[in-house]
Amino acid sequence: MGTLLVLCSICSLFVGVIDITPSDLLSGDAHLWNVFLISRLPRLLAILCTGVGMSVAGLIMQQLCSNKFVSPTTGATISSAQLGILLALLFLPNSTLWSRALFAFAAAILGTWLFVWFIQRIQFKDVVMVPLVGIMFGNVIGGVTSYLAYRYEMTQALSSWLVGHFSLVLKGRYEIVWLTVPLVLLAFAFANHFNIVGMGREFSSNLGVPYQAVLFLGLSISAMITASIVVVVGSISYVGLIVPNVVSMCKGDKLRGALADTALFGALFVLVCDMIGRAVLYPYELPIELIVGILGSFLFIGLLFYRLKYGRKAIRFSGAGTGCCSAAPIREGGEHPCI
Repeated sequence: MGTLLVLCSICSLFVGVIDITPSDLLSGDAHLWNVFLISRLPRLLAILCTGVGMSVAGLIMQQLCSNKFVSPTTGATISSAQLGILLALLFLPNSTLWSRALFAFAAAILGTWLFVWFIQRIQFKDVVMVPLVGIMFGNVIGGVTSYLAYRYEMTQALSSWLVGHFSLVLKGRYEIVWLTVPLVLLAFAFANHFNIVGMGREFSSNLGVPYQAVLFLGLSISAMITASIVVVVGSISYVGLIVPNVVSMCKGDKLRGALADTALFGALFVLVCDMIGRAVLYPYELPIELIVGILGSFLFIGLLFYRLKYGRKAIRFSGAGTGCCSAAPIREGGEHPCI
């Protein structure tokens, strides 16, 4: 997967309206080098950070909530980050991108925690009800955001963050997404703690793991990753929902074992979707949100059929030379006590 990601990344650098080839760069053309360094390379780095960040954020939320249908989209994290950006535009009209990011961080963390606090108090729930509650809660926040935008004539200013796209990613405007790198490394460092917390409050207490502190840390990491991406790129659905589920079908539910593969597959998925968006209506460009939504819908339907047929079972490759695979159980047990 890593080799395929490298090859697709190299191809992505030379896909665009302005024709750039390796020979042109080797010839030393100053104009093409400016395009490459100001637009193409920052766009590629933003795509990779977005794919890694959104997929890891979704994996953490699913592990902490023990629910495979929880993600930044179904957990109201993206909607909360958009509300934070709107509040920054209202109260600080001349705010910088970093100021808006601070508002988005605070709103995303608060919205994610409100979602978890609310579902903890629902007495009867199942695996489907939790994401439905998150979707409804996100729509409420989205409704408040839309009302404020219409009320104060900020709809056009907010539109850039409602639909995800990489067309405006340039040098000097995308560096916030680099925050995903230390946050992902922090998630990897606490992966075992997140696994334990995913087992429940009592299980965590018996092993001496501070349940509330680790839960707050994991949700805050997911919220900050999502907010940093929303500020630069906009809303991108399905990545945090589909990628962790696809990887867990092959790698199982252990967070540390699936984290690297989830990050690689997420980066590859977003990169391929971006290249499709640039090539379908060339020289025009389709938003990444549209391509991810279409491909993600088909993957999600296939995932539902797989879950209905096999339940929570992983695809295991039987061995070298056999070329076949089988479905094997990955973990027994119920849902998260609070979810």
